[in-house]
Amino acid sequence: MIALPVAEANTSGARDLAVDFRSVDAAYRRVDVLHDLTLSIRQGERVALIGPNGAGKSTVLRVLAGLLQARSGQVTLLGRDVATIPRPEVARQLAVVPQLAALPFAMTVEDVVGLGRLPHEDPWRGQRPADRAAIGAAIERVGLGHLLGRDARELSLGERQLVLLAMAVAQQAPVLLLDEPTVHLDLGHQVQVMELLVDLNERDHITIVAVLHDLGLAGHFFPRLVLLDGGRIVGDGPPDQVLTGDQVRSVFRVDPELVRPASAVGRETAGA
Repeated sequence: MIALPVAEANTSGARDLAVDFRSVDAAYRRVDVLHDLTLSIRQGERVALIGPNGAGKSTVLRVLAGLLQARSGQVTLLGRDVATIPRPEVARQLAVVPQLAALPFAMTVEDVVGLGRLPHEDPWRGQRPADRAAIGAAIERVGLGHLLGRDARELSLGERQLVLLAMAVAQQAPVLLLDEPTVHLDLGHQVQVMELLVDLNERDHITIVAVLHDLGLAGHFFPRLVLLDGGRIVGDGPPDQVLTGDQVRSVFRVDPELVRPASAVGRETAGA
């Protein structure tokens, strides 16, 4: 685990809500996962969901994307109840990067990235010049030019994850969800992806909500952390307020000096 300095808060986003959970319960069959969860994220925020395995982080993304229906409570996306938004419209408002998606047949890198334009394409005429421009821009922005023409199934897991990220960039949705986007990447590519997310957030004002296990990356690149444990929010705020010694020890059951951003540790030591 690498200790990194804490990011500055992003205050440039609009004040309207992008995501709003109100007293949401969710379950898989008979197993309850989220319990009375209330969470609001403003447009333009950059938020990391953190917590141990089974805390409910990925379930939050699934409920927001409409892949899992909440048992109770309400979930809104850009002011509208997710349950009432037609699926094609959800796809224009929300892009999702999963941990890793299996490709059932051969597709070139550019064809996979082009899937991000499906919500915008004319169903009769296919891709327009604007769609092709968006695909090219996404490939350039993620840095995939050297992989053009390759069968995406033959790429390394890390390279395939970058292709999925480019597909989401091409989608040009105002809200981007990511489930462990760096899990298959080496350190250099992890930082590359995090810097891209910061750029998408700060330059394009895209709302970013990412599930992360690496607390060093989360604390450095995300100004707001939401800590979940047992399907409930137990911490919400800047990294140095969420990753306190007591909180880390209680939730993760590890020595907090190993996982907290260096600046947070330094401040506590100075104040001792």
